[in-house]
Amino acid sequence: MRKLVVTEFLSLDGVMEAPMWTLKYWNDEISAFKGDESNASDALLLGRVTYDGFAQAWPNSTDEGADYFNNVRKYVVSTTLERAEWNNSVIIKDSVVEEIRKLKQQDGHNITVHGSGRLIQTLMQHDLVDEYRLLVYPVVLGQGQRLFEAGVTATLNLVEAKALGPQVVAMVYQPDRR
Repeated sequence: MRKLVVTEFLSLDGVMEAPMWTLKYWNDEISAFKGDESNASDALLLGRVTYDGFAQAWPNSTDEGADYFNNVRKYVVSTTLERAEWNNSVIIKDSVVEEIRKLKQQDGHNITVHGSGRLIQTLMQHDLVDEYRLLVYPVVLGQGQRLFEAGVTATLNLVEAKALGPQVVAMVYQPDRR
């Protein structure tokens, strides 16, 4: 069974929205952490807003990771998107939870979710997330979309925690399903 992995850049107050504020902290350790994540994944699961942003940014990018993002299988959850033209993309319109459960049952590597805040709320509500890979930055934003919205409850087990350079902390959690 494949693991569904949520990966996010977070401010200290849990904001995940529009993480351009992370760029000044990028370093080789963060790059290696994100590279390991990509190497363990053979599919992306994205909400419409994140998909649109990635589909605009990655095709013309020469940045590290462009080859991965442009060629990996991408599943985009949307009830309004008519065509997914970015290479190797598939739209999931109906029975989202059931379709994601089917994807997890297939052979393969991890399915990774970047951004996609509203989609993640649905995944959490249906206990579909197997791992959270969080990079926490020394920034307090005070407002914006949070990974764990009001009303969401979860018990998680810390699997890994380490500093990635002098200011960013990587934390990997898995749900406690006991």
